[in-house]
Amino acid sequence: MSYRRFIFLILLTAFALAACEKNEPVHNSRFLAFGTLTDVSIVGVPRNKAIAAVESLEQDFTIMNHAWHAWAPGPLTRTNKLLAEGKRFALPPSVLVLMQKSAELAKQSDNLFNPAIGRLIRLWGFQRDTLGEWQPPDEKAVKELVNAHPSMDDIVIDGIHAQCSNPLVQLDFGAIGKGYGIDLAIEHLKEMGIRNAIVNSGGDLRAIGSRGGHPWRIAIRGASGSGILGFLYVSGDESVFTSGNYERNYLWKGRIYHHIIDPRSGYPARGTRSVTVIHDNATVADAAATALFVAGPRHWQRIARQMGIKYVLLVDENNIVHMNPAMAKRVHLMDRNQPVEISPPLTADSNKTSP
Repeated sequence: MSYRRFIFLILLTAFALAACEKNEPVHNSRFLAFGTLTDVSIVGVPRNKAIAAVESLEQDFTIMNHAWHAWAPGPLTRTNKLLAEGKRFALPPSVLVLMQKSAELAKQSDNLFNPAIGRLIRLWGFQRDTLGEWQPPDEKAVKELVNAHPSMDDIVIDGIHAQCSNPLVQLDFGAIGKGYGIDLAIEHLKEMGIRNAIVNSGGDLRAIGSRGGHPWRIAIRGASGSGILGFLYVSGDESVFTSGNYERNYLWKGRIYHHIIDPRSGYPARGTRSVTVIHDNATVADAAATALFVAGPRHWQRIARQMGIKYVLLVDENNIVHMNPAMAKRVHLMDRNQPVEISPPLTADSNKTSP
């Protein structure tokens, strides 16, 4: 075989492989879930199978939203009523699993992730479908709830039964429900034989496999909620979650109040504008993004270590980006002049990066 013919065959093979990747079917769908738009992309399966998979996921999300809704009638609101009464009762299975996961993650975060502060969240006006004009609560009312120290530790779970010793505990799964729902969705897709997909709910996502042989390209939203701060690539099986003060907020007398409440003060957490984390589990990533937001620029590293988080990007109130070295290797910032502070490594193997 001549050298020219050999080179021609190599190029022909390369073009053929590229064409296969380019022509691999990609099915994109969108539906409303957990109060936000959820985008699903499925790669490499026939269209009818992808459509059936998305329809199944939409049904799953509808059921989960009903089960975990913090203020609409359903299993969670009934559970909260029984918790306040202090009686022993049988938990709905859909609520039990999230209570168990919440208790573990709350402990790892030193209760900075605290789903038991539902009454505080309601007091601030964030348990409603639309955020119109709202007046911040009275300081005395906030202090009363903070002094009651509602936490997951107040709930004793015995098999399928639960009993609460603190009548001011009220569960709100807003900082974990979406993550757990995405985990269930991805596992459902795997059971259907789908190996390459991404489920993105309002910018929080879990991706498996790849897109035609290439990693998934993920944009990180700017700290103001608009524009793009940077982007990263994920492949294999990873989740990317962001908590930001731009997500749910309202304006009162010239000041913005956001929905991420610090359980220690009872007020919206200060010092942070947004936090992005990467983890192989969406449930953990969801809870961790909230916990690290509350921890702020001074304490996020300690909480990240306790929660087993290896990749963190935090934007503080001065628009300085804080990252651990492993995250810095994966993030491509759009603005080269963006102020950045690189923290010490979070783990011994933090110099390793995922593909």
